[in-house]
Formats: sequence, structure tokens, C-alpha cells
Amino acid sequence: MTEAEDRTNKLIEKGRMLFAQAWVFIRGVPSMKFLPPEGPLEIAFAGRSNVGKSSLINAILGQKLARTSNTPGRTQELNYFIPDGHSGEGGDLPPIAVVDMPGYGFAEAPKEQVDAWTRLVFDYLRGRSTLKRVYVLIDARHGVKKNDAEVLDLLDRAAVSYQIVITKIDKIKAAGVPRLMEETAQAIKKRAAAYPEILATSSEKNAGLDELRAAIALLLEE
Repeated sequence: MTEAEDRTNKLIEKGRMLFAQAWVFIRGVPSMKFLPPEGPLEIAFAGRSNVGKSSLINAILGQKLARTSNTPGRTQELNYFIPDGHSGEGGDLPPIAVVDMPGYGFAEAPKEQVDAWTRLVFDYLRGRSTLKRVYVLIDARHGVKKNDAEVLDLLDRAAVSYQIVITKIDKIKAAGVPRLMEETAQAIKKRAAAYPEILATSSEKNAGLDELRAAIALLLEE
């Protein structure tokens, strides 16, 4: 086994242990004043409505905590999840918090509601010093669309590190996955805040989850 392979295996195991513990939902945040205290490292998941964001979060956590729905725009707040055994208040802070961000790109919600969610997301991205990385989810069937590119533009401007996670790879032919990953890597090559490695996942088939958990575990070491 090479040194690189040994390192990868250790990160996979660390990620597995991190998410093997019980996790709990602590709060939904409708506006910035309701954010929990800064302290633990935060990672956030963003993506178009119907990209499979809640399903992927539940698959990573190994629990059904994020609400899944066939109705686009169901997640209307920043939803916080932390390892059980911590209150998230005062000095009782966890090592990490997972944030489920409102989906974007839906057309069914009233414009005022969409504007309010958009403001919340933008304010959070710009003003949260403990936000370590945003995982931007891209549907394998559609690739990077215009509203995805707009979100990436925002992340670049806010200088928030982000990594692309392709979802629903079980919905396309296996031979198309490496090509899609390469196309996506080329599309973000010149983006200032983009982490270069693309991850490919399927919540339904549990594909790529070890690699995603390992990527999160790596953040805890940095």
C-alpha cells in the first residue's frame, strides 16, 4: 500500500467514525439573528431544488433528519445539524455543524419568499467566519446550469471555499460519469474559490459517500 492510499484509507475511516455517531437537528434559522453561536467548523450544502440535497445529507448522516419532499423549495431556512451530546450553546459546542441551505432555482414559491431566502443565504455566506466549505450539488442528469453558475459566481465573490458534488449518478449511464466529472472540472478550473476535486455520489445506491465523508474529515484536520 502506498503512502497516499494509506492516507486515503485513514481519512475514509475518520469520516466514517464522524458520521457513525448520532446526529440531531438543533434549529432552523429564518434570519441571521437566529444563527447559533460561532465556534464549530461549519460545512453547508447548497443546490437547486430537486437536486437530492436532503437525501444526500440523510445518507451522509445515516439518519433521516433533513426533510425530503417532492415539492421544490421545501427547505426555507438554514437547518443546523450537530453530533448528539452537544447543546450547541455556550461552551458546549460540537466539533462540526452541517447546514442544509435553502434550495435555489425553483419557480413555485412567491417572489417575496424567494427574495427573503436569497438574502438569508447571501448574508450567511458573506458573514459567517466559521463556514469552512460549501458543497454545491449538481444533478448528474443536467450538469452545471445557469443558476448553478450564478451561485458559483457568488461564492467566488464572497471568497467562500466550495466543492462540487455530483448527485444522482445512478440516473445516468456509468460510462457518462467520468466524462461529466471531467467536464465539470474544466468548467470550474478558473474559479477562484473552487476546490478542484469533483465528487460523484448517489444517495440511492450509497455511491461516493465514503469519499464525501473523507473530504469533510480532511477539513477537520486543516
